[in-house]
Amino acid sequence: MATPALTEAEIAARLAQLNGWERDGDRITKTFKLDSYMAGLALAAAIGTVCEGLDHHPDLFIGWRRVQVSFTTHDAGSKLSAKDFDAAEKVDALGYPRG
Repeated sequence: MATPALTEAEIAARLAQLNGWERDGDRITKTFKLDSYMAGLALAAAIGTVCEGLDHHPDLFIGWRRVQVSFTTHDAGSKLSAKDFDAAEKVDALGYPRG
């Protein structure tokens, strides 16, 4: 069964509740800045573990001292769904970057 896409109003409301996430078309993204490359790898592994448990997997880009996370819902026609925002909240709950 396909996941329903959110309306524009629902997207705006959910995005306003997230810290540092931005909309990029039919995706939400956030770039985490870290103290080291290894911290970025650790964050990417933590995100992957959390998202595997949610069965909702982001695109991850690991660069030098940064990790970019991007969510969209493929079974909603590659549109934004509640799954994307729920996963973003779980990623934020990891507490990165550590400070």
